[in-house]
Amino acid sequence: MSYALAIFDLDGTLADSFPWFLRTINDVADRFNFRRVAREEIEELRHASSREILSRLEVPLWKLPAIARHARRLKAEAASEIPLFPGVEPMLRTLAENGVQLALVTSDTEANAREKLGDAATLFSHFDCAASLFGKPAKFRRVMRRAGVAPAQVISIGDEVRDIDAARAVGIACGAVCWGYAAPAALRALGPDHVFERMDEIVSTLCSSAVARMSETTSGSAGG
Repeated sequence: MSYALAIFDLDGTLADSFPWFLRTINDVADRFNFRRVAREEIEELRHASSREILSRLEVPLWKLPAIARHARRLKAEAASEIPLFPGVEPMLRTLAENGVQLALVTSDTEANAREKLGDAATLFSHFDCAASLFGKPAKFRRVMRRAGVAPAQVISIGDEVRDIDAARAVGIACGAVCWGYAAPAALRALGPDHVFERMDEIVSTLCSSAVARMSETTSGSAGG
């Protein structure tokens, strides 16, 4: 199916920030007095939902805004250490060139997001940033209104259970990537509309006409 609007998550979907997160999480835990993460439990936490993770780490909900603000400051300082995943910019460019509007909804600030995206930031038509942990549905609705696109033509692409939950809350398709924070098995268990194991699968799913043209170009080059 072709989509008119693709709403992307940033960390774990476009930006490879999980290594930075693992280096940082226990310093944040010490600062805000919640339980540190032991190395041996990282994989188990990748199979848990956001609410389950908060419960296991004993993070009170009232602390989340302050933790989020602190994390954004740390990300701003470490922006140069957080690269995009290989193939992100060509994927985004192909989508944009084939008429798919691109939107970014992230818990990070727009300034941090633009720095991480670099030149690829210009490909996005809509930014709605600084989302709270469970605040993405409202931002999805706002982006869709701005884009003038019906829910049936929209897909959200992310790497966490909460991304799937947010998409379903507003009645749009959800795509899960297998290279981010959550374990692929945990995402598959929720039955997302699409599961992407490789970056190029996003293009083939979102705009089949683009894939056909790419195949024709490749065939023509081979024949010449």
